[in-house]
Amino acid sequence: MGAGGGADSGRARRMPRAVREQQMLDAAVRTFGRLGYRAASMDEIAELAGVSKPLVYLYLHSKEDLFTAVIRREARALVDAVRAGVEPSLPADAQLWAGLRAFFVHTAEHPDAWAVLHRQARTHGEPFAAEVTAMREEIVAFVTALIGAAARQACHTADAPDLAARDVTGLAQALVGAAESLAGWANETGDVSAKEAAATLMNFAWAGLGNLMRGERWTPGR
Repeated sequence: MGAGGGADSGRARRMPRAVREQQMLDAAVRTFGRLGYRAASMDEIAELAGVSKPLVYLYLHSKEDLFTAVIRREARALVDAVRAGVEPSLPADAQLWAGLRAFFVHTAEHPDAWAVLHRQARTHGEPFAAEVTAMREEIVAFVTALIGAAARQACHTADAPDLAARDVTGLAQALVGAAESLAGWANETGDVSAKEAAATLMNFAWAGLGNLMRGERWTPGR
């Protein structure tokens, strides 16, 4: 038994640093997502990762650095998932639908990560909020391009006015904000599928965008 324990310890020691670090980040995502940044302890994270607390500090230096590393990794994973879900050869509405569905699938499959990005990182000041802002700006830029492509496509197939860049950017900001809130609500209720959430937002957004592309604008007092 002693020899077997030594072999297991040897394998643990030989585990590549990158793999061990990902285990720590996995444990940190779960702990931060469920307990919050303030309440989470390095002892809990180390225990969940199956390593000593000094090893966590050796690899990731401090609780603040660990939280920052978690935000960066999970933000990158979310952005990559949204981009990977969109096939550029599809029509504009299908691209937007695919991007929304990829977003809601990812946030549903990684609820702890979404809790970190959507709630924890935003409420604990810098540098955490800046990391989430960078992620959001990248997603907004991506959605802006999709909406702009939809508007250009409509202009080529119908008697539709050009949408101003300000309109396109504003719509993208609104759509991303709505998606963030809807993902939080869907995860909290637990009975809303990613497809249902994406369809809800797509119906809301695409109908309004369609009116704009036909030159039909709502104005106060109508």
